[in-house]
Amino acid sequence: MNTTQISAQETAANGLASRGMLAVLVAQFLSAMADNLLFVAAIALLKTAAHGEALLPLLQVVFVVAFIVLAPYVGPVADAFPKGRVMLYANLIKLLGALMILFGANSLLGYAIAGIGAAIYSPAKYGILTQLVHPDRLVKANGLLEGSTIAAILLGVLAGGWLTDQSVVLAVAVSAGMYLLAALANLGIPRLPVIHRFVRHELAHLLKQFIHNLVVLWGIRDVRFAIIGTSLFWGMGASLRLLIFAWVPVALSLLDNQAPANLMGLVSIGIVVGAGLAAVSVRLEQANRAILGSLALGPLIVLLAPMHAFAPAAVILMLVGVAGGYFVVPLNALLQERGHETIGAGRTLAVQNFFENLAMLGMAGLYFLAIEAGMNPVTVAYGFGIVVTLGMAALAVWRLRGGRSC
Repeated sequence: MNTTQISAQETAANGLASRGMLAVLVAQFLSAMADNLLFVAAIALLKTAAHGEALLPLLQVVFVVAFIVLAPYVGPVADAFPKGRVMLYANLIKLLGALMILFGANSLLGYAIAGIGAAIYSPAKYGILTQLVHPDRLVKANGLLEGSTIAAILLGVLAGGWLTDQSVVLAVAVSAGMYLLAALANLGIPRLPVIHRFVRHELAHLLKQFIHNLVVLWGIRDVRFAIIGTSLFWGMGASLRLLIFAWVPVALSLLDNQAPANLMGLVSIGIVVGAGLAAVSVRLEQANRAILGSLALGPLIVLLAPMHAFAPAAVILMLVGVAGGYFVVPLNALLQERGHETIGAGRTLAVQNFFENLAMLGMAGLYFLAIEAGMNPVTVAYGFGIVVTLGMAALAVWRLRGGRSC
């Protein structure tokens, strides 16, 4: 056996402190930081374009389209090849998107290419955890990965806010450099065994298989709960970060990029705290506890809408992060474990990404329609909070009643 190729059992035995897990965390930190730095830079570029404010929701749309279109394929790819190598090539595609923007391509086009890399990266990033740690450490491993991700988001948006106020070109260049470093870090992940190799003619049937996987997972009550919950959360989160950039100038009268970036950073800090609380207090069989976090999200956004001062807005958004982190980490772990037991972690994460990005696309579409209708960002924030409140309340009622219908 190649010295870099180790069994899943040997890798899992090394636990959370293994070389592979460390490489995953470093690569994910760098890649996620670059993602968010590039996001802020792309917003800054659009804001300087004609009708740029109205184009902001399209930034989210072009990014998530790849997740939806490629959903039948990225999961099987993640399971058919060593996941560390899949992550490597995905980061190189993200690098290509950043370089396109750096050298003058339309920011929406470059960000769409980065979205393709992100779509390929995601199933491998989460699916690799089931090969690196034992199931009883999966929640903690998710906590570490989410913590690394959110810390990177924090630094990425803060650095992006500062750098774009200095030079948007510099911000894009830094993001490209970080994608390159992330790809190099991926080389430190051991060559893990593949979960499910492609067989002859399988590529021609991947769409049919994806639909089959979707039906299989949807028939499992725990998986259905996790998919609906994470989709609502990430759909909300994606729209919230766009809303913050539109809401801050109107509500707080702050016109720079640093202020909304700082608020996004506080949401990230809150998610780290919430993820940590979930990692130490929630086991897989206690996933219903996550509902407590979900029920706080919508009312907090409603409270945010009328704020006119930075400090109370910052406190509210940090609490949004805490509630969100406590909610999403147990659901991710539940989904990965149930999916690993049935169709494979990579395929499960592809189905999850499909639903999550449909939710992001739907909420971005609603946001776009609200802006086109001339609604004030404060009014949009009120409506957004009410929609989230109703959605999470409906999920909680269904789950606590036993999930007999959805």
